Amino acid sequence: MDEDASPPADDLDALVARVDPDRWLSSRLIADPHERADVIALYAYDHELARAPKVASNALLGEIRLAWWREVLDEAYGAGPVRRHPTAVALADVIARRGLPRAPLEAMIDARYRELDPEPLQDEEAVLLARETAGAAARLAAQVLGGPQEGDRAEAGGALWSLARRAMASGMPLNPALSRPLRAEARRLGVAAFPAAAHGALARAYGRGREPSAFGKRWRITLAALSGRI
Repeated sequence: MDEDASPPADDLDALVARVDPDRWLSSRLIADPHERADVIALYAYDHELARAPKVASNALLGEIRLAWWREVLDEAYGAGPVRRHPTAVALADVIARRGLPRAPLEAMIDARYRELDPEPLQDEEAVLLARETAGAAARLAAQVLGGPQEGDRAEAGGALWSLARRAMASGMPLNPALSRPLRAEARRLGVAAFPAAAHGALARAYGRGREPSAFGKRWRITLAALSGRI
């Protein structure tokens, strides 16, 4: 895998701020700088996986990129050194210190293979993809923040955000039958794990085909944090 698109330095916070401003904003709610950096590493990992189907010129190259990240997990959970990629190094460090399980990180890779298929997603597939990508990242972020018992709720909030963004990109409104159960579950998210899914507060706007301004995003996420409701 080439690393031409990798950040020139391991400043993952700056990378996520540029490529994933929604989740970067929600990470600003995390007071502890070490926890915030660990969550940022998870978002950087999800970003790298999301890039695979987008930048590959064909499905085979996309599969090769995803296989490269599976090898990173092999290294992170094994005894060998982790390859010198900023996101890979940061992820391996988080895994080691936080004791993160491999299964959701692996599922995040597996889910991206579906995006290599040109066939449109059915509703159930779209929800599952959202849960196993941004939802899984939110679940892991909740564990970093000391709220592993809130993993299901965090996953729902992350999935809600992802599903709404996909709906906006497709030009179709978000189906309330898909979003309503996710929102109901995410609304029970507790204080400790709330930053893991605070970006779910943007789903309502995205689901209506509108992208808020930078100020509007900050305001919605801040208001969600103050009210404790996504």
